Amino acid sequence: MKRNIGFIGTGNMAKAIIGGIIKSGYTQAHDVYASNRSTAKLIDIKEEYGINIYEDNFSVAENCDIVFLSVTPDVYPDVIEEIRDGIREDAIVIHIAAGQTIAQSEKHFQRSIKIAKAMPNTPVTVGEGMTSISFNRFVTDEEKEEIRALFESFGKVEFIDESLMNIASAVGGSSPAFVYLFIEALADAAVLHGMPRNNAYKIAAQSVLGSAKMVLESEEHPGKLKDDVCSPGGTTIESIASLEENGFRSAIIEAVKANMGKFKK
Repeated sequence: MKRNIGFIGTGNMAKAIIGGIIKSGYTQAHDVYASNRSTAKLIDIKEEYGINIYEDNFSVAENCDIVFLSVTPDVYPDVIEEIRDGIREDAIVIHIAAGQTIAQSEKHFQRSIKIAKAMPNTPVTVGEGMTSISFNRFVTDEEKEEIRALFESFGKVEFIDESLMNIASAVGGSSPAFVYLFIEALADAAVLHGMPRNNAYKIAAQSVLGSAKMVLESEEHPGKLKDDVCSPGGTTIESIASLEENGFRSAIIEAVKANMGKFKK
């Protein structure tokens, strides 16, 4: 079934998703609509992807079957008030704002409406995103699978209970920054020992990519895969011991704990 897909707000994540669904062939540019307060940003995204653009949010709402609220949480009440009467009865609203609950969105709409809360991460830009999704009671099983297919067009998807969304944001949404830091540190170590930086980044990044793919495709426990690399008395187990001595594992756990602390304030 053909669906028009709308984006209210065209920030970095919205642009990444628009690029993902068009580049993957999930939908066509003429079936995508977007609005933004900035005319310049709208013109830029139209030139890049050839989508339909509007300067008002209501036009996107009334023309679309799936509507992404890709604005910051502080403007949700105002934006929902703008589009409330334009949202179709069978439309699905997807919000991607951390800290904004489904119940809060339902309250603002003041009527029964299908809502999904999604937490994608920035690798959606390269078709390797990770998105956690929760739904309210009005979304049917068939519609859930439709939303899964949309997000799987640029990565992987997990359906979770909304109560787990904050930790999903910490582990899935923020962790790319941790991984980039790890890649940078590996490359710096290589440069320290004489390797040109362009070689170092490529070797480090591909090693991380390949290791992640092995976890997903082999379905082996990460500890087992780690053990497979560590020969008795070898250089890798020496490196693992050094990481443990320097609190590598606990540093990651504490980083996620710090992230979760933001949601409790």
